[in-house]
Amino acid sequence: MPQSSYYKNNLPGESLQRARQQYIVPNALLGSSIFGFAIGVYILTLKAVSQDEFEDVPVPDRPAPTAGAPHMSANKSAGSTSVGT
Repeated sequence: MPQSSYYKNNLPGESLQRARQQYIVPNALLGSSIFGFAIGVYILTLKAVSQDEFEDVPVPDRPAPTAGAPHMSANKSAGSTSVGT
């Protein structure tokens, strides 16, 4: 007994197209609504972020470099064992 399928030659057959026809408009409306909501959230987020101004926030001055900073040591390597040379 041959197995029936809604597809013929990897294309949807007439019966599958008839079955899907009633869902085309509601699915398109739902998809458009979800897409519109996502775009709206994205635009509102960009507007909210672009309104932030930090002119009233005090920015501290850059600290002066210290003479004995660890990355400025006189030793050439950490594994050096010579003392006093």
